[in-house]
Amino acid sequence: MRKLVICFSMLFLILTLSRSYAAEGSKKVVLLIAEQNIEGPQRAWWASEIDLSASEAILAQKLIEAGFEIVEPSSVTKIIDQEKAFRRVDLSEGESVKLANLAKAEYVLSGKALASSGSKVPQSNMVSCFANITAKLIRVKDGSVISYVDASGSSAHMDAVTGGKEALADAAADLAGKIVEALSKEGGK
Repeated sequence: MRKLVICFSMLFLILTLSRSYAAEGSKKVVLLIAEQNIEGPQRAWWASEIDLSASEAILAQKLIEAGFEIVEPSSVTKIIDQEKAFRRVDLSEGESVKLANLAKAEYVLSGKALASSGSKVPQSNMVSCFANITAKLIRVKDGSVISYVDASGSSAHMDAVTGGKEALADAAADLAGKIVEALSKEGGK
């Protein structure tokens, strides 16, 4: 009987700790990164685009792996449909915070990603491609910027557009580490 009581006590303690950890570690983040790949238009899913950009997909994956919750575009789409002012690629800091607040997120990452092509790689048919991402991590409850982050990536590919996408993904992976670090310092995890 005593072993049973101890087992139930341990189970209760484990459940209590896991619930408090889950509540503590489930900070919601909205990603608003406008992206422009080589020879393409500047795109943003919230401005009526269908899918996430290459950089946002990598950022979302890395943040989820680190224990953060990414607000799904589908849940934000209802808000955007109600307030047409959000259907622009170049949202201001205030508009980004307002959108994230309406989506019940604690943080918003707002920024731009740009891929460009360079010269041909010597003795090959490949093109060198480069990407830069600049962003602000903003705490929604008070609208304060808690971190300015940037990253770059590169790739070489026979197709410049594919190389640009690879460079954007490379830059996003680098940026994700910086964001996780900033959120961890903030107490977000």
